[in-house]
Amino acid sequence: MARFEIADVRRYYDRHTRAFLRLGQGGGAGVIHRAVWGPGVTTREQAFHYVDDLIADRARSLAAASSAPLHLVDLGCGVGATLCYLAEHLPNVRGRGVTLSPLQARIAAGRIRGAGLAGRVTCVEADYTNLPAGLAPADLAYAIESFVHGPSPARFFAECRRLVRPGGLLVLVDDFRRSTAGPEASRAIDRFCRGWRINTLLDPNELRALAQEAGFAHESTTDLTSMLEIRRVRDRAIDALAALLGWLRMDEGRFGYLVGGSALQQCLARGWIGYDVTVLRRVSS
Repeated sequence: MARFEIADVRRYYDRHTRAFLRLGQGGGAGVIHRAVWGPGVTTREQAFHYVDDLIADRARSLAAASSAPLHLVDLGCGVGATLCYLAEHLPNVRGRGVTLSPLQARIAAGRIRGAGLAGRVTCVEADYTNLPAGLAPADLAYAIESFVHGPSPARFFAECRRLVRPGGLLVLVDDFRRSTAGPEASRAIDRFCRGWRINTLLDPNELRALAQEAGFAHESTTDLTSMLEIRRVRDRAIDALAALLGWLRMDEGRFGYLVGGSALQQCLARGWIGYDVTVLRRVSS
C-alpha cells in the first residue's frame, strides 16, 4: 500500500514549488532537480544541466537512426525546465511534460510560451501511473527525481510499456536504496520519505526486475552520488535546529521538505541511499 496518496504528492508540490524556485539552488534556471558535478562540469549552470545533457545524448543516439522527429515525454516534468532545455538543444524533437501539480503545469506553460516553444512542447496535468488517452508513442521517456513519488512502481512500468515504442528508451534519474543496517539508517530514511512524500525507494535489483517484467531491457546504471553536493552548510544548520527542537514532527509540516532534504543528505553521505541514472530499452513484443 502506498504511504502517500496521489493527492498528498500533488499538495506537496503545489505548496512548495514556488519556494523551490525562489530558494533552491537551481531556481534561477527553473531547475528543481539536483546539481551534478560530473566530468567536464566547471560551472553551476552546467552542473544543473548535467543530467539533462545525459538525456540529450541518448536522444541524439536515437535521432541518428531515424529522420523522423523524436517524441520525448517527461514523466514528472516540474515546471518544464528540462523539456525546454532539450527542445532548445535538439531542434528535431517534440516534447510532452506530465505533472501532478496544477501550479507546476501553469508555470510550465508560461515557460514554454516565453521560450517560443509552444509549437513543439506542451505540458499537461496528469498522473504518470494513469496517462491520458491519445498520448503519442514516445521515442524516449524519462523521469528525473519523480519516480520515487509514485504509489506503484509496477503501475509506472505498465504505463511506460504502453507509452514507449519498441526500441525506445526509458531513463530514470533518482534515489535508490542501498544496503542499510541499524535504527539510525531506518530513522533517517523515514524522515526523508515523510518530508519529501516518498512512496517508492527500491534497490537497483528490484528496479531491474520490475522493468524486465514490463518489457524493458537494462542497458546501464551509473552511480552519480559522488558527484552531488552533500552535507552542505544549510543541511548541517537544519540538522542542528531540528535536533534542538526535538524534530517536533517538522517533517510533516510546512518545513518538511527541508527536514526531508537534510535526512536525504545524511543518507547519501552514509551510503544508505544512492543517486543513479538508469537507462532501459523497450524490447519488441
